[in-house]
Amino acid sequence: MFADNPLLAQLKQQIKDTIPTKEGTIKATDKKFGFLEVDNKTSYFIPPPQMKKCMHGDRVVALIRSENDKEFAEPDQLVEQGVTRFIGRIKLFKGRLNVVPDQPQLRNLSLKAKTAKGLKHDMFAEGDWVVAQVIQHPLKGDNGFMVEITEKITDANDKIAPWWVTLAENDLPNTEPMGIEEWQLHDDADLVREDLTHIPFVTIDGESTKDMDDALYAHQKDNGDFTLTIAIADPTAYITPDDDMDKVARQRGFTIYLPGRNIPMLPRDLADNLCSLIQDELRPALCCTVTVAQDGTIQDDIRFFAANIRSHARLAYTSVSDYLDNNSDEAWAKDAAIAGVVTDLAQMAKARNTWRQTNAVIFPDRPDYRFELSEDNDVIAIHADYRRSANKLVEEAMITANICAGRVLSDTLGMGMFNTHSGLKEDKINNVIDLVTEYGAQGFSADSVVSLEGFSALRRWLGSQETQYLDNRIRKHQAYGEMGNTPAPHFAMGLDIYATWTSPIRKYSDMINHRLLKAIILNKAPVQTPDDELGDELALHRKHHRMAERKVSDWLYARTLHQDVQAESTFKGEIFDIGRSGMRVRLLENGAAAFIPNSLIMDNKERIESNADQGTVSIDNEVIYKLSDVLEVVLTEVNIDKRNIVAKPVEVFSDQPTHQA
Repeated sequence: MFADNPLLAQLKQQIKDTIPTKEGTIKATDKKFGFLEVDNKTSYFIPPPQMKKCMHGDRVVALIRSENDKEFAEPDQLVEQGVTRFIGRIKLFKGRLNVVPDQPQLRNLSLKAKTAKGLKHDMFAEGDWVVAQVIQHPLKGDNGFMVEITEKITDANDKIAPWWVTLAENDLPNTEPMGIEEWQLHDDADLVREDLTHIPFVTIDGESTKDMDDALYAHQKDNGDFTLTIAIADPTAYITPDDDMDKVARQRGFTIYLPGRNIPMLPRDLADNLCSLIQDELRPALCCTVTVAQDGTIQDDIRFFAANIRSHARLAYTSVSDYLDNNSDEAWAKDAAIAGVVTDLAQMAKARNTWRQTNAVIFPDRPDYRFELSEDNDVIAIHADYRRSANKLVEEAMITANICAGRVLSDTLGMGMFNTHSGLKEDKINNVIDLVTEYGAQGFSADSVVSLEGFSALRRWLGSQETQYLDNRIRKHQAYGEMGNTPAPHFAMGLDIYATWTSPIRKYSDMINHRLLKAIILNKAPVQTPDDELGDELALHRKHHRMAERKVSDWLYARTLHQDVQAESTFKGEIFDIGRSGMRVRLLENGAAAFIPNSLIMDNKERIESNADQGTVSIDNEVIYKLSDVLEVVLTEVNIDKRNIVAKPVEVFSDQPTHQA
């Protein structure tokens, strides 16, 4: 009889209006309670019963109540929903569908579910992977949470689940685009393709690469300078800006590279066949020729042109490196013309690398970790592939080509798709100067490091240090790389301009630059110009692709290394991140990331301190670990469901008080 009493409701509202409120973000824990994070310093405890009204990430207004002199938060109004679409697993409760989200902060939730139109209850079994949408929320006045299952990803025990689930989580395609029955060349009527079939171009790629998009030729002249010609596959000869395939390529942005498989940006019959620079096959290409002086400087005689080419040799990184590094007797080297091209390419690359070491920025050598999978998608081995001479040869040729494109696009059109980097974050510059000065650097100032020359000099100084401790600390103060249609420097590479065009099979931005370069060749207005939104779109695609690659890798690492816990295997790990609760190490043998909590370094939390700003871990105010240190670790826990790895140092610290002499 009191339920609909307006006077009672008014009284309740008046009482409620006297209770203080705070707006903040919900932070869930795996123990069913949570916290209302108001700002970096203020948070309020949320008891388990009140957590049933909200999810991790929700932005809410909460009532701040007091009980026994302790304050706690009661979520009251939803400001912004933290989770709408999510990936989860089916949980059957008395035959009814529930979904458990596959997110660390939400895994203790089992949400009632119904199926979307076209899906049936009997399609789903315990543990199946699904996509779900939150359609009811308690703070919206609904009676509890309710989700709608919109898609089944795969069965519970599917060994391909790491790939399918991760792609679905990042809303990425899991198949190649649909091709067409017959591809036609759509060259501009005025575009004349030069016949370069007599030039002994070579391709240098991985053993299994099918989408070969670059072929190289170099010749060292009598004066010591090099003529370098780069021929790049030309998908824009087949795809116009008005084609549906162009829209598909833009939506995808890039070829997706995941451990053990890739999902191409373009149909495979185009990427792996018609456009791929297959040995002895006639192919349309966009080319650039330029002189590289013997001191490594790029001369001003850059020329872009269209051509028809034939690759004269399909070479592999390993074979070329063996020939260059060990003078091994490779079968292809019996062809004097091919051997001469490879030798001249290597000499050109050496000159360019020397120039970049002196004038630009060279990234430190680190291995690429590669999963070898069985036909049944089990991990057979994890290989650490180090960059050898052939890899560096191709890298220097591609960097040179992209510098040339950047110059021509900037000088001729004043636009293109440019890869840019602005150096240090503006609010961190003084911190960086103070830090490097503390460690003995001279000649750097806030004014100097905002210039390309000054920033490059700083990066070179950091690279000359005995360890990468300072480098790791300062990288956190650097801006992120961007893509945009306005010419700007790339500070991280130490280059005044950089525009990629060397992977149009794999990157939509490179297709754009191809069309712009063709406009320059034809001296016509471009058929397509990059809009202001494209750079942000592509940056978002790239972010999701990298997240997907990392998540699949984490899943495979957990599958592979869980047996090493019982075996008590030891690994060497390099510290790459330090936070308040511990540090993260990269296992040098296989590339896996493991977390070392402070409690596994020393269980007395009063004596140990992790300082994220300093990048150090200290016991009794004495630094025992810092960023870039390498230590021996043993794995203590590998959780396949959560895809995380926990380790501890082989040498642990005893909780015995230190004695002063």
